[in-house]
Amino acid sequence: QVQLVESGGGLVQAGGSLRLSCAASGGTVSRYSMGWFRQAPGKEREFVAVFSWNPGTTSYADSVEGRFTMSRDNAKNTVYLQMNSLKPEDTAVYYCAASRSSGYPRQRLLYDYWGQGTQVTVSS
Repeated sequence: QVQLVESGGGLVQAGGSLRLSCAASGGTVSRYSMGWFRQAPGKEREFVAVFSWNPGTTSYADSVEGRFTMSRDNAKNTVYLQMNSLKPEDTAVYYCAASRSSGYPRQRLLYDYWGQGTQVTVSS
């Protein structure tokens, strides 16, 4: 059973930056495709980014491409989401998730384990 714990959320002004962390236990992040999703009030949970275990590269939603960067630290068994040039529409609860799927899974149903989420609020 993989457990995921997110941290790093908070309140930031538009144009600012935050770095989210997702620490894993009970499994190795390099053996899963690790994804970030977000859910704004009244909206469905949506895909943000994924670090695929095969191949070992990343893919992003169009809405965050060029602003967000996902990375992985195998030694710490942690993945990160660096968020720059934040916009008010980035406000949401951000969730980390782990998938056994290869490639770049973007569907929630492909993810087997989820964290509890961390709130990100971007003020205008």
